[in-house]
Amino acid sequence: MKITEHVHAIKIPFQVKTDSGTLERFVYSYLIFGDEICLIDSGVSSSEKFIFDYLEKTGHTPDEISLLILTHSHPDHVGSAQSIQKVSGCEIAAHEGEKSWIEDVDLQFMERPVPNFHSLVEGSVKVDHVLEDMDVVELGSNINLKVIHTPGHSKGSISIQIPSERVLITGDAVPIQGDLPIYDDFTGSIQSIKMLMGVEDVELLLASWDEPQKGENVHQRMVEALDYLQNIKKIVEKLASENSSSEPMEFCKTVLKELGLPKPAANPIVARSFQANLKELE
Repeated sequence: MKITEHVHAIKIPFQVKTDSGTLERFVYSYLIFGDEICLIDSGVSSSEKFIFDYLEKTGHTPDEISLLILTHSHPDHVGSAQSIQKVSGCEIAAHEGEKSWIEDVDLQFMERPVPNFHSLVEGSVKVDHVLEDMDVVELGSNINLKVIHTPGHSKGSISIQIPSERVLITGDAVPIQGDLPIYDDFTGSIQSIKMLMGVEDVELLLASWDEPQKGENVHQRMVEALDYLQNIKKIVEKLASENSSSEPMEFCKTVLKELGLPKPAANPIVARSFQANLKELE
């Protein structure tokens, strides 16, 4: 999907199978065309097929990808990085806070056991460039990518602003109301969203789990994200005071029921989010 002359979006469907059922999901990867091509996020395992097919349709080849930026280390963002690098020879960039999990996916699985993790991720890749807040990546043709550190969803999550295109790519930093609530740091998530709301001259919001948003919808999506997180906080506080089960998965199911989310949403990474809320209460 062509977003602007230089920014294109690729929607990649996948499934997450849990003990409670199967979740139908999708994730967006983004191609940035300057004098060089930069790919933002690699999707899950086998996503290179979608990405390479799209490149071919636009008159390009995989070996034109010079850089793969990973907004963070989670499976639906790093899953096909290994294949993409192998075919294109591209370098890989990410924040220091995500580096260890990108370079050792077995460590990531041990510390954050996502359902069917190894079917979503091909393997580990080396991070060639560590990105920091306010770094600028130059692609030529006046296409510059400004790095914004937006922790909360994960400690090293980054967003990418492309000033010349009036585009803001946010990874999973801006949660979607009614979608899976996934974050390691609740307060960090709130602060990051508020910071992104202050980024000037943004016409297009490109998240990983949402359709592209334009104009007034950009600000509205961020307001909705803040409201959603605050509602989750209230529900967690209420259930904690009612002495609901202290077992993480049982507590997760209770919170999800209050939120009106489907049973298959109950999995360890969502439970981890609500545990982050409980830690802040303590």
